[in-house]
Amino acid sequence: MSLSVRPQRRVLVTKINRSQSFAGVNSSADRPFRNLSPFTPTVSRKTGSRVSRMFSMSHKSPPPKVPQPNRLDEVYEALKKGLTAYLEVHQLELEKLSTQIRESKRNSRLGFLYDLDKQVKSIERFLRRLEFHASKIDELYEAYCIQRRLRDGAHNMVKAYSTGSPGSREARESLAEASKGYKEYTENMCLLENDLESQLGEFHVRMKGLAGFARLCAGDQYEIFMKYGRQRWKLRGRIEVNSKQVWDSEEMVFLPLITEFLSIKVTELKSLANHVVVGNVSCETKDLFAALPQVVAVDINDLGTLKLSLEVTWNPFDKDDQPSAASTVNKAPTVNKRFSTYNQSPPDTPSLREQAFYVSVHQAGLLRRGGHW
Repeated sequence: MSLSVRPQRRVLVTKINRSQSFAGVNSSADRPFRNLSPFTPTVSRKTGSRVSRMFSMSHKSPPPKVPQPNRLDEVYEALKKGLTAYLEVHQLELEKLSTQIRESKRNSRLGFLYDLDKQVKSIERFLRRLEFHASKIDELYEAYCIQRRLRDGAHNMVKAYSTGSPGSREARESLAEASKGYKEYTENMCLLENDLESQLGEFHVRMKGLAGFARLCAGDQYEIFMKYGRQRWKLRGRIEVNSKQVWDSEEMVFLPLITEFLSIKVTELKSLANHVVVGNVSCETKDLFAALPQVVAVDINDLGTLKLSLEVTWNPFDKDDQPSAASTVNKAPTVNKRFSTYNQSPPDTPSLREQAFYVSVHQAGLLRRGGHW
């Protein structure tokens, strides 16, 4: 999947042609996008590198001073599509497990059915959490739309009173009241926009490598700097003789933002003080709200001779609200019917010990009633 390229100017109302996913930024807005041939660069990392979390709740962006309703509409539509896809994927997994339970309920062992039932209940809890999360986002967006309509009405009133004759006292009081309402509705929109931004989840970005098409040579060193609002990620890599790439960092977690774009700068390190900037692009992030992990390719330079490959996984919940069943869909099942740790006898057949226990209970009952066994 290729990456849509945005020009360096931040024009939010201009329609930009882009591919079906995260795409690299070209120098001109109308440049046709290139289809990337699949490549799998080998990436290795230094020992001890872990997932970087260079942010906390205090590092999040403060409420904006000017709302961006057009941009929020675009992000909301992409977010709803991502949540719908998440629900569909987990619903399919739930139906698959339910069918498997029905088919194997007659002849399967208790341990296998118990593990399948645990997975079904875990996915059901996750689906309920997703539905509640989607309803919360809908409520915030509806409240935002109400404040936007009130703000537009106050703006029209201010415009009408300003163009008229402000000589009368009633006109001046009405103008002051309309201006006060316009300011209040604007602040409410900014607060709701910030609340909605905190419900966007996380982007887990994994470094896949660079593809140079005969540009990369053994011994070359590159520095990649990513900027996403107040979040930063800097990593350095080296091209080995066997075409492997060694990077000092491999993963990073970004908090999605509404009005910001992901900026990527690639620099080739030639000597101590001689660095060459290969490319500096700004990329759209609203297409990353997807249920399954997706590999994206960014055109670093205008000619497309150097591309950056990233694997992006979207989690609809942040690190403080991690669901336990989020990773049950894309992983191989851990239940093995052949190697069950439970009793190998059929469920309805009691063991010899259970039979002796039942006989002793029956004898005790007969003795209490005065009978003989």
